[in-house]
Amino acid sequence: MKKAIILTLLCLFLAIVILPALVVLRGQRQEVKVDTSGSPLINVLNVKTKEIEVLPLEEYIVGVVAAEMPVDFETEALKAQAVAARTYTIKRYEAAKKNPNKDHPDAHICTNHAHCQAYVSKDEMSKNWGMLKYPGYYNKIARAVNATAGVVLVYQGKLIDPVYHSTSVGKTENSGDVWQFDIPYLKSVDSPGDEESPKFKTQHTLTLAQIDKALGTTLSAVPASTINNPKGSPIQVVERTATGRIKTIKVGDKEFKGEEIRAKLGLNSTHFSWKAQEDKLIFLVTGYGHGVGMSQYGANYFAKEGKDYKDILSHYYTGTELRKYSANKK
Repeated sequence: MKKAIILTLLCLFLAIVILPALVVLRGQRQEVKVDTSGSPLINVLNVKTKEIEVLPLEEYIVGVVAAEMPVDFETEALKAQAVAARTYTIKRYEAAKKNPNKDHPDAHICTNHAHCQAYVSKDEMSKNWGMLKYPGYYNKIARAVNATAGVVLVYQGKLIDPVYHSTSVGKTENSGDVWQFDIPYLKSVDSPGDEESPKFKTQHTLTLAQIDKALGTTLSAVPASTINNPKGSPIQVVERTATGRIKTIKVGDKEFKGEEIRAKLGLNSTHFSWKAQEDKLIFLVTGYGHGVGMSQYGANYFAKEGKDYKDILSHYYTGTELRKYSANKK
């Protein structure tokens, strides 16, 4: 009797749990085919291998989205990322056909995120996500790319520079406050949901000697009490942007732009404060990235609120429109 009960329970477990799971896994492993019809071929310089890969546009975009945005984000956020990445790629593809890029003259684009866009291959996706999660995750991104195939962002009929960043501070930044030139579609807008990012608030500690080496200053010779004194501190904010980011800052007798000091000190954003502690400075940083254009965590928040990718893109890129790209049209 006992064996019969155990056997019955085992059969029920197989029927209710294992078999449905196998069916789902089998469905996930049937890889979604990326729609490459009418897709131009992109020469991509892989900075790791130093080799140029020739990829259909849409296949390349799958790799960009996988590298640039968390795969567990909402599908509409992934679609918005796909359109932004595709627009970025096509703009550089068209530019490189006329004037080859001096840093990679034989490639339209590279995989260095600091220079162009990040990109991961299928093998890298499998390693990053694990073999069991890879099929479902890949298909999720492939469907988002297919759903927006060929769609790009334009402003007054021309392809835009669809810059984006990980995490804003509740508002995005005006382009002119970061890069000294105003772009009409890159205006400061509300960005709710940024606080959901694990990088919304971070702390970064550097010794005064490290800061001096990075900036060419002499803070090491200054007592911590002086640095913490708001009036007599050798570190003074000269100008902030409307969103509270540092636009210009003075350290000793040297003046730096916000993005310049962020890069030199390795801070997550230019929205920061600091306090001295013995021979160190502790930076309290909000947000991650330059703050211009689409906030990825903001995009995910809007998607969870029921907004589609068109709503998300029109919110972050003021006055832009969506259109289908054609290689025969300029």
